[in-house]
Amino acid sequence: MPAYNEAPTIHLILDKIASVKLPDNMEKEMLIIDDASTDQMQNVLQDYMASSPLDIHYYKQRKNQGKGAAIHKGIDMATGDYIIIQDADLEYDPKEYKLLLEPVLNGFADVVYGSRFMGGHPHRILFYWHSIGNRWLTGLSNMFTNLNLSDMETCYKLFDAKILKSLDLHEKRFGFEPEVTAKIARIPKIRIYEVGISYYGRTYEEGKKINWKDGMRALYVILKYALFSRK
Repeated sequence: MPAYNEAPTIHLILDKIASVKLPDNMEKEMLIIDDASTDQMQNVLQDYMASSPLDIHYYKQRKNQGKGAAIHKGIDMATGDYIIIQDADLEYDPKEYKLLLEPVLNGFADVVYGSRFMGGHPHRILFYWHSIGNRWLTGLSNMFTNLNLSDMETCYKLFDAKILKSLDLHEKRFGFEPEVTAKIARIPKIRIYEVGISYYGRTYEEGKKINWKDGMRALYVILKYALFSRK
């Protein structure tokens, strides 16, 4: 879980994660990477960890580097068989971990993307241009990866840990999504599935951080790893 200045609400998402019962008696390892928050998040988390049943590991970056850099650190620290990326806000529902795990546990998938644009799950109605931008970036990514994803930019991605740890990832901010997609798609015989998930989006007043500049960076990253860099 990459997190930045989420002190007021981070306990809410952790409560949701703690309440999730995974199939086959699987255990949860919670890795929180604090991207040098300037609010009271560290104190809030220390208090929470003292009484939580979750197996929580906390790491604070020395300086703010971006979501992608926090994810890289979490990948390095992870010891489990599978890795799910979870934002620290309340836009995604941890109860849907089971949806992400099902194709893997049934032996069909190595990687599962949770799509906000498919299935009959609830979606908060918010930003028209964001949705258009997401679909356009997904379509462009698909052109170069030869995938048919409906939501490349989704937060909810589940990976076989060995596969994810084998990738040489560089993007430190919101470019993580198109970079990891490009590099996963190149793995021979990789099995990528997609499942519908719900989405409880935030407004900027509620703490949403991604903006049009991140969309432009995503466009650059798609072209970079498709045309100019194979590493």
